[in-house]
Amino acid sequence: METASEVEVERIKEVYRLREEACLSKRYIFTDPMVLMSSQELERVLARWILKCKIRPLTTRRVLEIGCGDGNNLLNLLRIGFSPDCLFGNELMSNRMKTARSRLPTSVNLLEGNALELQFPDGFFDVVFQAVVFSSILDDSFQTDLAACMWRWEKPGGGVLWYDFTYDYPHNPDVKGVGLQRIRQLFPHGRMRYWRVTLAPPISRIITRVHPCLYTLFNALPALRTHVLCWIQKNKI
Repeated sequence: METASEVEVERIKEVYRLREEACLSKRYIFTDPMVLMSSQELERVLARWILKCKIRPLTTRRVLEIGCGDGNNLLNLLRIGFSPDCLFGNELMSNRMKTARSRLPTSVNLLEGNALELQFPDGFFDVVFQAVVFSSILDDSFQTDLAACMWRWEKPGGGVLWYDFTYDYPHNPDVKGVGLQRIRQLFPHGRMRYWRVTLAPPISRIITRVHPCLYTLFNALPALRTHVLCWIQKNKI
């Protein structure tokens, strides 16, 4: 008999398989003005995180990304200055992992499979990163178990880097928003700092077709931002 986590993993795999069959991933190509503007905004906020939270020196920071997809975020981390041999990526979907392997340097450590089954020593990483992964997990106990693993793998003084949306999408039952209160429940012992980012995609998708610069104008209104970038730091011993 399958466990609840195994059932949830199979559900997620099926959701992403159907998305790929429907070619929905093509909505997120970098040449799309919405994707370009939101990606550039996220890069600026990552730079702010590095400076404000004193993450340097980047080349010595060991980073794991949960749900690394086709490697886009890891490529960005490389460009920002993190060292390839200190980067680790985990991905559930075999086809996405294959793409990531073809795009990233061979010294980047890539591991396929369920993140709950990863075997790392406690305190192994400076940063454990997730981007729009928890919003794809509908089972609360699975979320709790994964958060516990991420926290255990963190060094004292390190932390979880979190990027995800905070609101439900009424027309997409396969995801659910993860608000700040829920993030605090998942990491009750962390010190959290956060930035509200990313113009609501339904709005962004429309206005950037008129002109990409409208993204910046509308995004000046915090109420229209649907995501948060959080740094959840573990206290030093």
